[in-house]
Amino acid sequence: MTPATINIITAEQAGDFRIRLRFDDGTEQTVDFKPFLARALHPDIRAWLDPARFATFRIEYGELVWGDYDLCFPVIDLYRNQIEHHASLEAAA
Repeated sequence: MTPATINIITAEQAGDFRIRLRFDDGTEQTVDFKPFLARALHPDIRAWLDPARFATFRIEYGELVWGDYDLCFPVIDLYRNQIEHHASLEAAA
């Protein structure tokens, strides 16, 4: 069962585009962001494919963010390690 409120408490890089996340309920996930970034069509999102830029992530108020929230993901998606929603992408096509 997923807790009502989930916060990220630690985030450490585990590869060029992989981040190991630990949540306040003890759950850990290693999320690979490269497939999402590589499939993105918008140049502002693809710009995060630069490893040095990608590495500038931080935790703010229990969320993982880059820049001034230039790139962020719903915490529940990170918790479930499901940052891509293939069904909604196929429906949009």
